[in-house]
Amino acid sequence: MASGRRPVCLLSFLFLFRFFSPALSAGRCNPDDMAALLDIKKAMGNPYLLISWDPKVDCCSWLTVSCDPKTNRISQLEIFAGNVSGTISPSVGKLTTLTQLTMRKLTGLTGPIPPAICALTRLTFLRLDWNQLSGPVPACLSSLRALTYLDLSYNQLSGPIPPSLAQLPKLEALHLDRNQLTGQIPDSFGRFRGSVPGLYLSHNNLSGEIPASLGAMNFVNIDLSRNRFEGNASWLFGSWKSTQVLDISRNLYLSFDFSNVSFPSTLTTLHIEHNEIYGVIPDSILQLTNLQELNVSYNRLHGWIPQGPIMKKFDEYSFSHTNGLCGPPLTGCSG
Repeated sequence: MASGRRPVCLLSFLFLFRFFSPALSAGRCNPDDMAALLDIKKAMGNPYLLISWDPKVDCCSWLTVSCDPKTNRISQLEIFAGNVSGTISPSVGKLTTLTQLTMRKLTGLTGPIPPAICALTRLTFLRLDWNQLSGPVPACLSSLRALTYLDLSYNQLSGPIPPSLAQLPKLEALHLDRNQLTGQIPDSFGRFRGSVPGLYLSHNNLSGEIPASLGAMNFVNIDLSRNRFEGNASWLFGSWKSTQVLDISRNLYLSFDFSNVSFPSTLTTLHIEHNEIYGVIPDSILQLTNLQELNVSYNRLHGWIPQGPIMKKFDEYSFSHTNGLCGPPLTGCSG
């Protein structure tokens, strides 16, 4: 009887040893993935934020790391909110099974976005915002055809916007705001393939005219504020569109006749302040029952402010410093 129990005891011991030994547990992690992760940790200065990244422990159990339960390959990497000192290692491109990559709000993360990221062709989600990254936006990001969300905002990126980003067929949101980008909006952004993304380009040094091709796009959200655009932007409007947020404020040089625009009925937010826009406010604005934010101040508009229930939401600051406008909520009239 005793000898019959030995195989069972031995199997039980091996089972427990296999799953509770740190050294053997680490063996379940793909060695190439672990090596790439340790390179990333080193390039960031071995921060305390990544203290759980111990090579003696299964990398699938490390904080900020998620693995596919069937393959144990890295599927998600989310390094968020901490102090680091270094750059993004090119070894990130070796994590070829990644579908989501986030490195955001990392104080001290500097340097360029490594082109090696463009090898991560399974990525659907890429978020590198609120860092101190510099250099250009890699044009090769257009090779990430599965990408639905791209956020590079709140960095120090410079140079032009790659026209090839319009080739991303599944993109739903493109955040390039709060950088130091220069040049014009690519004309190709009026020909996005597949879905039309929310377009966020505010707080840059972009200039020139807004391409007329953008008028063919049905942007749900578009924010081009705080740049140096000039000329016409009326084609961003249109009653056939489903735009909710439209912000072209603080460009100083935008100039077109506001009288002739037609509004999407879906508008919730409209900012055109601090430009050279002229004409009258169309009465059709009274039909925008979902409108929550409106600012047309610091322009060259004239005439009477349309009166209706929807306009009672907005105070004089929505219309101030536009000397030709008359009527409530303004107290004076020079028209």
